[in-house]
Amino acid sequence: MRISEVLQAKPSQEIVTISPDAGVRELIATLDENNIGALVVSSDGTTLEGIVSERDVVRHLHRDGTVINNSVSAIMTTSVQTCDEDTPVDELMKTMTDRRIRHVPVVRGDVLVGIISIGDVVKHRIDQLEFERDQLDSYVHQG
Repeated sequence: MRISEVLQAKPSQEIVTISPDAGVRELIATLDENNIGALVVSSDGTTLEGIVSERDVVRHLHRDGTVINNSVSAIMTTSVQTCDEDTPVDELMKTMTDRRIRHVPVVRGDVLVGIISIGDVVKHRIDQLEFERDQLDSYVHQG
């Protein structure tokens, strides 16, 4: 199973991004409005400049209460773990677990094509297990 299948199963293919020059207040509002936990940082919506999550905001807020007045570029992660559409889901699950990350941008070359959250991966895995269970149940109870 590949990441492309997880992307296709997502209810929305929209990739919400934020500019590195945006303020942290705008970041928080965008996270809230979209009910998401991380945003890809991109000046043009297609190139990956970084990623910023709720966790980044909280950690910086703990260290410096004035972080709310900063720009996204001051708190974003620039060394971003990415994957491509052909990445096996199990491989990405291991990477997410090992690196303790919850969001991974999906790229095709240098172009952003999606983002996968740990929730997307878990939902896909549950759907797969339910399908397998139904197939086994059908097999056991046939004729």
